[in-house]
Amino acid sequence: MTSTKSSSGQNVRSLIPARIDRLPWSPFHTRMVVALGVAWILDGLEITIAGSVTSVLTKPETLHLSSAAAGFVATVYLIGEVVGALFFGRISDSLGRRNLFMVTLAVYLIGSGLTAATIGNSGAWVGFLYLTRFIAGTGIGGEYAAINSAIDELIPARYRGRVDIAVNGTYWAGAILGTIGSLIFLRVLSPSLGWRLAFLIGPVLGLVILFVRRHLPESPRWQVMHGRSEAAESSISYIEDEVRQSGKKLGKVDESKAIELRPTSNIGYAALLRVFFSEYPSRAIYGATLMITQSFLYNAIFFTYTLVLTKFYGISTDNAPLFLIAFAVGNLTGPLTLGHLFDTWGRKRMISGTYLLSGVLLAITAVLFEADVLNAVTQTIAWCIIFYFASAGASAAYLTVSEIFPLEVRAKAIAVFFAIAQCFGAIGPVFYGWLIGSGDQRTPLFYGYLIGAAVMACGGIVAAIFGVAAEGKSLEDIALPLSALNRSEESAKSPT
Repeated sequence: MTSTKSSSGQNVRSLIPARIDRLPWSPFHTRMVVALGVAWILDGLEITIAGSVTSVLTKPETLHLSSAAAGFVATVYLIGEVVGALFFGRISDSLGRRNLFMVTLAVYLIGSGLTAATIGNSGAWVGFLYLTRFIAGTGIGGEYAAINSAIDELIPARYRGRVDIAVNGTYWAGAILGTIGSLIFLRVLSPSLGWRLAFLIGPVLGLVILFVRRHLPESPRWQVMHGRSEAAESSISYIEDEVRQSGKKLGKVDESKAIELRPTSNIGYAALLRVFFSEYPSRAIYGATLMITQSFLYNAIFFTYTLVLTKFYGISTDNAPLFLIAFAVGNLTGPLTLGHLFDTWGRKRMISGTYLLSGVLLAITAVLFEADVLNAVTQTIAWCIIFYFASAGASAAYLTVSEIFPLEVRAKAIAVFFAIAQCFGAIGPVFYGWLIGSGDQRTPLFYGYLIGAAVMACGGIVAAIFGVAAEGKSLEDIALPLSALNRSEESAKSPT
């Protein structure tokens, strides 16, 4: 059913992309999504727990850190994510998806597990705490790059949008677990024990998933693009056998979808820059805009929501996490219920629509906030409605940057856009925290919400102009691999 004649440096004719895209959904795909998609749950879990334990780490019976030192725990983790995404993204494109999604999860397990072993508040122990959080962050950052690539390359084209969006949205399932876990461990147990057990929730879950991942194959697409045709044939045959054993019938392979390649290696960030600025400049602008705008809004609201609840609505810091659960449910529901529309109504229409609609809703909420007609419950309901749409759009941003660039630089592209988004996103909490101030004036935050609405609207407008109609299309049809023999003529036809 395929022709994959290859040895190093020779041309390859392959039907592997077509064989993957014609597969029906099966238990194999479900198992793969669960095993790989846990990365976002772990990230949401870690961010939430880090935020919850900040005040606990300042107590004398724990580490007795200063507020600044405790807050830096989350900052170090985020820095680690950026470093991990860039470092492991480079390696994932060179060494393969499977090798990396095993390594990155192990790195996370080690880093997060060792966090609980911090037993003192001397300079050395505080340094140890920061180091473990940095290591955990690098693992999760690497997961973003390697796993988005693997999922997109293994999922049939007609399901790719809804699956990737749903997986990215499970970050909020992690936030819910983190909130519930923090409430249990930090309220029921002693602070000195509770914060350590809270940080062990993720490693326990990750350890179970590590064993499930051991049985997943390498991406056949990555293998054949790197001249490993025999290994690619073995991987795709394994997947097809798994599908057959589940009772599903395999469709006929379209021979016209065969791709001609000359496998290459050592494609680094220099090649990625060439792709960005020479071959796909509008896509680079598109991807960067989507990632920056959603990151700014999310970090601005998520990291300051407790300040808004406590300073403007009089909610106690002990009860504020309960409102986060409702906020997270709204964020989780959006990608799960709207995801299929990105495959049916189309990427361009849905991405621009969710960004613009969330921006308009935020502007309306800003007016209601300024008029002082909301309370803690109605403010939270407003956030849930806004981010029901914004969450689907934000998840689609990750989908977009992982499918609109060639396979050989896919993980690096995800890493670069993720790093850019994190850097710009870091501005949001500081800016909005400054606008909130002591909570005695609503007008500054009103304008801040309008700025956030304008930022999201900008993302929607750019999506409407530069959006790529990737729904239902093979990855190779969206962006021809750098190793494709007919790449030069295809690039000349469609430079963006």
